[in-house]
Amino acid sequence: MNAIATSIPEVLVIEPTVFGDERGFFMESWNEANFNAAVGADVRFVQDNHSRSVKGVLRGLHYQLFRPQGKLVRVVAGTVLDVVVDLRSSSDTFKQWVAVELSADNKRQLWVPEGFAHGFLVRSDTAELLYKTTNFYYPEGDRSIAWDDPELAIDWSTKQEPTLSAKDKAAPPLRDAEIYD
Repeated sequence: MNAIATSIPEVLVIEPTVFGDERGFFMESWNEANFNAAVGADVRFVQDNHSRSVKGVLRGLHYQLFRPQGKLVRVVAGTVLDVVVDLRSSSDTFKQWVAVELSADNKRQLWVPEGFAHGFLVRSDTAELLYKTTNFYYPEGDRSIAWDDPELAIDWSTKQEPTLSAKDKAAPPLRDAEIYD
């Protein structure tokens, strides 16, 4: 496993070691000891989620203000642009974002620590994401930020208007959102 630093030090791209030949491939998608060594913390996952979306769907930017979740995200079918935004007001990287292409082909994973908003845009005809979370879903803490907030100026690399849920259409800009201390 290879952990690659991003412009936000706590956010890591995880590249598994893949063993492939004419029959296919094998990889460890999760190894607690190796992962914890890479992130420098004792991370405990409590829930696995599976999401399927069609091309042009944008989900996010989501976070849990109360009972925050860290997420280890990977794509098992298709391709997405995965985006993470630092919402920790005391952080040197507050309001900064990272975008990483995750796909079934590149097999990369993205570590999204607690204190960050997360979202993705589906680039392929369909995409399926699997992600582990460090806390259970807590509806009372569920929050979102507008995907197109001009203050964040995220480059989603698309000219088309994305397909959004009602929740994401109503998401406030960062200036009006509740954030972490």
